[in-house]
Amino acid sequence: MTESIPTEFEILDDRFAHVGGDERTEVLYTGTRWAEGPVYFPAGRFLAWSDIPNDRMLRWDELTGHVGPFRQPAGYVNGNTLDALGRLISCEQGNRRVTRTEADGSITVLADRWNGRRLNSPNDAVVRSDGSIWFTDPNYGITSNYEGHQAEPEIDGCHVYRIDPVTAEVTKVAGDFVRPNGLAFSRDEKQLYIADTRALHIRRFDVLDDGTLAGGDVFAVANGGKFDGMRLDTEGRVWAACGKAVNCYDPDGTLIGRLKLPELIANLVFGGLKRNHLFVAASSSMYSLMLNVTGARPVWA
Repeated sequence: MTESIPTEFEILDDRFAHVGGDERTEVLYTGTRWAEGPVYFPAGRFLAWSDIPNDRMLRWDELTGHVGPFRQPAGYVNGNTLDALGRLISCEQGNRRVTRTEADGSITVLADRWNGRRLNSPNDAVVRSDGSIWFTDPNYGITSNYEGHQAEPEIDGCHVYRIDPVTAEVTKVAGDFVRPNGLAFSRDEKQLYIADTRALHIRRFDVLDDGTLAGGDVFAVANGGKFDGMRLDTEGRVWAACGKAVNCYDPDGTLIGRLKLPELIANLVFGGLKRNHLFVAASSSMYSLMLNVTGARPVWA
């Protein structure tokens, strides 16, 4: 039987009062050193996620509840997502690259350099409906051998990049971050939310037609922890990992509620047949609960 703990919602605003779900949160697995990058595969009805220091990915089968290996070694992979064809897009900290796993299991390198210099250690990625891939590149994978391979940076700073869907050119779209981390598009893809873990805030940019960003005002300031991964629901609310909670923000930036867990949270994803199954990667464990709200679908889905 799967272990579970009481679900703890904290209501900070009446707009969160109707949000709820399972009374108990399932602990799908415990035993990772640092769980990250959860990604749900609708076609196979399974969840995969990263265990960065152990250089592996794990897999939970929704139909059987079984947890087993997905990939090892895994390039000290951090964030993961899917493209419009259901292919896995991964940020490999150890190999300092963004890759795509093809249908036959082969790996295609999408980005490993910018202006001829090696990337730091790609952290998280999102795919837009035009096929472009946007990713953050802090230096966590090269500062020590714990989550990658210690090395000197070749790029001056930690930036945000875009991979062009036609030319495959890697372009820097934001260069004024300290440690860019999780990112997510708004439902209409006209805005891009990007967390800056070291600066303790989330910024919101306008996405222009030419693939560049404008604006970048602070959308939310961290409380009780540091921001990491994030996702949006169908109402445009931002669910962001922050310390030992998943913070929920109204589209106007108000923190309206929190889902509290006993471990530091790294990332999250909505999955399941109705996208109302929330999976949370937190330190040594993968948590899961069904909500009465639904995660936003990509524009192409």
